[in-house]
Amino acid sequence: MSVYLGTYGRVELQRQFDGTDLQSVINPSDVNAGSKRFSFDFEHGQLLSGDQIEITSTDGSTLDFIDSYTDTSVKKFIHVDELDGIRLYDSFANAVNGGTANATALATPAGDIPIRVKVENASRRLLAQCTGYELNTERETVDTTALSEEFRSRISTLMSGSGQMSCFWEYTGNTADELSNYLLELQLRTRVGSQFKARFYIKTSAQNPGGIPANDDEEIWYEFSGVLTSCAVQFSPSNAVQIVANFVTTGEIQIRMALRTPDKLLQENSDDILLEQGTTDALALEFT
Repeated sequence: MSVYLGTYGRVELQRQFDGTDLQSVINPSDVNAGSKRFSFDFEHGQLLSGDQIEITSTDGSTLDFIDSYTDTSVKKFIHVDELDGIRLYDSFANAVNGGTANATALATPAGDIPIRVKVENASRRLLAQCTGYELNTERETVDTTALSEEFRSRISTLMSGSGQMSCFWEYTGNTADELSNYLLELQLRTRVGSQFKARFYIKTSAQNPGGIPANDDEEIWYEFSGVLTSCAVQFSPSNAVQIVANFVTTGEIQIRMALRTPDKLLQENSDDILLEQGTTDALALEFT
């Protein structure tokens, strides 16, 4: 039997809000078109660099603080500076790096614009510098033992999960990966919660100790939604700074498998598509 090492595992995260919107007003004085920077009233730490947000005007007015923009809603990646100023970008990597070169051009709006802001990020990103993870699944039971019975009987009820992620700390870099400092920032979100979606990979396409060519691209992972409960920073002289983030799951936990079946065209229920001349003749693919 094959032995799989944890070297090839990985963690992918997807940013989420808990459903709460941030509502505010963009005033003409909030926009600095020359530096491509604007701001509005929101608590520090609620929006993070790399978030993909959707800004929508609540009164139907156009978002004319974006240069030459005529729609009432826009979806962009953001960089948030130390003074809570915001720049808009078209890609996650540019938003993490910040700066004016790749930022979206702005213009001074004609008047006040009431807005609603929500994180709308559908992409999963690899968690950079991850050194390990742990996922525990638990099923509760209820004691149904009746009087006069000699042995206890139980039935299974609800499932729950918990675990942790450990990473080397990193806060900047020209990368499309999710930087580990994000976990520290996510833990401190108060109004919009510290929720996330995750995939914890057990087998990746780069790992095939069995040597069977058909298994090269197969992947197996846990998929779930969770919320951070604590983050610890391990800091000591001469050692690499590390982060340990603990979480609990908030819904269904699934084991997903992306398995390849060579030379067969399968139906949605994984049954073979059979030919008319018999029940054992499968339809094979033709390779060139």
